[in-house]
Amino acid sequence: MFISIFGFRALWSPFFIVYLICIIVMYFLITVKFRRKFKHSKPLTKQEAFSFITSIILLYIMKGSPLDLLSHIMFYMHMVQMAVLYLVIPIFLIKGIPGWLWELLFKNKFVSFVFTIFTKPLLALLLFNVIFSFYHIPMILDRVKSDLFLHGSYNSLLFLLAIFMWWPIITEIKKYDTLSGPLKIGYIFANGVLITPACALIIFASEPLYTTYSDPSAWLNMLALCVPTSTLSSLNISGPELFSSMSLLHDQQLGGVLMKVIQEIVYGFILAKIFYKWYQLEAGEGADKILERKIVE
Repeated sequence: MFISIFGFRALWSPFFIVYLICIIVMYFLITVKFRRKFKHSKPLTKQEAFSFITSIILLYIMKGSPLDLLSHIMFYMHMVQMAVLYLVIPIFLIKGIPGWLWELLFKNKFVSFVFTIFTKPLLALLLFNVIFSFYHIPMILDRVKSDLFLHGSYNSLLFLLAIFMWWPIITEIKKYDTLSGPLKIGYIFANGVLITPACALIIFASEPLYTTYSDPSAWLNMLALCVPTSTLSSLNISGPELFSSMSLLHDQQLGGVLMKVIQEIVYGFILAKIFYKWYQLEAGEGADKILERKIVE
């Protein structure tokens, strides 16, 4: 059965795309048209604009396109969605907001306090991975996936914690960029270790863990998060098996594998960038010391 039966609104989230377009317009108004109204502002770079637009496009693909609907039908699509939402998009978003605009936000005492506390490396590392792992405890995921308010709140919290988690190694604001190259590398390795138990629980389970993907009534309640109730009531569907030939257990195991693979790719890429930057810095400092010795001699 094709997912087109759920209708245009469920597939493409037109209200969400309007909302995201408004955010893009506001971004360029602040960073380009009205930039000179802010002290210490700097011209928007192509890299910043590209990063921000990329984060918004990825956000729409994950939460507004048919992929969001598929994440409520097949568990492995849910895990792909989670991986991109929390391991990829925050990187582009942090890079896409200019440094002077971050500094402007930090003039607000509450924002400054929150970032000062929750971007401390150890706390940021633990909070994100613990809350992410808790989300995939069957009892919690089934409850969250059956309630619109809980689903929105939990996902918003996870996204904010993902920003805090990435902040210590992605930010270029000197006040917060306190980790040395080796510590950043250790931070990435720790992230990889902490997220592994959640993936292992899913990969090595001997039976389907989540009621929302196996029980027809619970599954329909979950679908109501993204499909209008009027549309659901007019359809004669019984469960996710109508849309995939994959067994529930294999779907679940594939989800755990994909989450781990995407995580390894993202962390590997960031690790390579950090290592290269650290190597350049060390090499530059070494060259400066050699030059100083020659001048002294």
